[in-house]
Amino acid sequence: MNKQWLLAERPTGLFSKENFQLREVIIPELKDEQFLVRTIYLSLDPTQRMWAQMDTYLPAVKKGDVMRSLGMGVVIKSRNPAFKEGDVVQGMTGWQSHVITDGRDYSLVPSKSGLPLEIYLGPLGMTGITAYYGLIEIGKPEKGETLLVSAAAGAVGSAVCQIGKIKGLRVVGLAGSDDKCRWLTSELGIDAAINYRSANAWQQLKDACPKGIDICFENVGGTSLDMALGLINVGARIPLCGYISEYAATEPGPGVHNLAALISKRAKIEGFLVLDYVHRSREALGELGKWVMDGRLKYRMDIDEGFENLPDSINKLFEGKNTGKLLVKVSEPPVE
Repeated sequence: MNKQWLLAERPTGLFSKENFQLREVIIPELKDEQFLVRTIYLSLDPTQRMWAQMDTYLPAVKKGDVMRSLGMGVVIKSRNPAFKEGDVVQGMTGWQSHVITDGRDYSLVPSKSGLPLEIYLGPLGMTGITAYYGLIEIGKPEKGETLLVSAAAGAVGSAVCQIGKIKGLRVVGLAGSDDKCRWLTSELGIDAAINYRSANAWQQLKDACPKGIDICFENVGGTSLDMALGLINVGARIPLCGYISEYAATEPGPGVHNLAALISKRAKIEGFLVLDYVHRSREALGELGKWVMDGRLKYRMDIDEGFENLPDSINKLFEGKNTGKLLVKVSEPPVE
């Protein structure tokens, strides 16, 4: 049997179990060129909130369809010569315990690299590629500049922080708790981390960026972006990766009031998608892999257990309760 979470109603605010329907269906027989995957991990990402709500860069998930998500699993039956039983693969599995596919848009995961499989849904996957190209291609870092990263303890943000240090930047992070700030400075080695919930967050940010901000890697938007705009230097670059402050909001946020700074500072804000750079993934993964192996790129995987908990687990993203990459473990990885 295949367990599936279907989208039942479009969410308002945070996700609830009422937005979904859990069902079990019989797994059909495979056709030629198809293979059957048992899901091991499902990736939980802020963009899934938008996919459930509206058309974006992808059409909205239709009511009654399996909730869309990236996932990883093991091939347990195959009629496709390119994918054999025991292969670990990743692709758009959706929120389901099993998936039948012809392999289009699926890729093999290195299962004998000595690294944990989940890393390929984190810093050596789409998360790392997003961080790498957002900073390198849009941020265009130069040694000695100051980089501000919002949601710095998240999956993408924590990778950006460390890539920034590798590139010789002064790195300042914004995060939502003192514990996250300590992790960023003590374990990841960034120069300063500020709890944006602090009453004096603005003053702390000014003190942490005495030479202003040259690059702002923006994952949050709203107040976070507004503070950054108040400190940008001439020629600043702002890669706009996410706007999580608005994704699950029931009312418009406080807005951004310092946009005029872009004019006087001749600065640039540019949105981007990882899809823009997938064709160049080999280049990024080569660099990211070296940094992981030599210990310069550290990571934390925040793994929840249980397929039935998916609607609750994903809300950790919008409540600031995750540190690092958020996954749900659906079944056990294969034993080597």
